[in-house]
Amino acid sequence: MARHAKPEDSTQSKYPWRATIRTLFAFLVGVGPLLPAIVAAADSAGIPGAAGASAGALAVTGVVTRVLAIPGVNDLLQRSGALAWLAAEPKSA
Repeated sequence: MARHAKPEDSTQSKYPWRATIRTLFAFLVGVGPLLPAIVAAADSAGIPGAAGASAGALAVTGVVTRVLAIPGVNDLLQRSGALAWLAAEPKSA
């Protein structure tokens, strides 16, 4: 069986603002490329493309969130200078 951290030991509990920033970053990465499609769908009267654009944004957000959760990626983020703010916890922790 896998070992699970107690909720009070999770990085989300220790650093809730980091979890929020990481999720917001993943959302922006997912929505960014689709923003023109979302705007075009909203401007049109039919709005059939809005559902597809929303589904795409959610899919990309899920992928980015999953990649950020990989321990090796988190270690790389902690070591990097410019992207250290995306790590689950500060380097000194």
